[in-house]
Amino acid sequence: MQTPELAGMLDSLPPELVRTLGYDDITSGAGYTQATFFGLVGFALMAVAAVSWGASVIAGAEESGRLELTIAHGVGRVQYALESAAAVLVRVLVVGAVVLATLLVLNEPSQLDLEVGRIVAEVAAWTGLGFLFAAVALAAGAITGARSWAIGAGAGVAAASFVVQAVANNSEDLADLERFSPFFWAYGQSPLGNGFDAPGLALLWGFALAFVAVATFALRRRDILG
Repeated sequence: MQTPELAGMLDSLPPELVRTLGYDDITSGAGYTQATFFGLVGFALMAVAAVSWGASVIAGAEESGRLELTIAHGVGRVQYALESAAAVLVRVLVVGAVVLATLLVLNEPSQLDLEVGRIVAEVAAWTGLGFLFAAVALAAGAITGARSWAIGAGAGVAAASFVVQAVANNSEDLADLERFSPFFWAYGQSPLGNGFDAPGLALLWGFALAFVAVATFALRRRDILG
């Protein structure tokens, strides 16, 4: 995918910006897809959607009065929390399936030369990242009962993961920070180029499930705001 125009654009950009945006490998199909969608636009879209969904199912329902009404009709708090998390997960997976299907359709016409298994690996990492942000928002909403706090927590983790990765990419002294970034857990081993990264996926989905557990415990223990 190397063209004179693309090479000229990359040469005109500061090296720090190129590394931050992931453009250092943009001339390959995997690098182009990662840099232009999964690492930037797709990352932002998934973060916004997932955090919004995570914040709405408990905190949003509580602020509107729906949560109190639902629990009053015999739905247990643990059941409600787990079903809310499952509903968010289904939404995230549906979005992932749409993106997966789109990439499979466009792969050959766009000459991306991506292997099917590696596309699946990338989407698994992307959806895991999104569900982690949603789970953070879910937990914050269950703890506080405030949608604004839930959105702030989820968005904060999403933004911090991107910023930490960007800083680590541009400083040898701070390179070890990337190990603490969910962005690195998802994309650090380049799933589009190398396939499934089991440790990274385990961290993403493991922490997501841990935050779901926190949300369940918090909702079970505190009073519902009426």
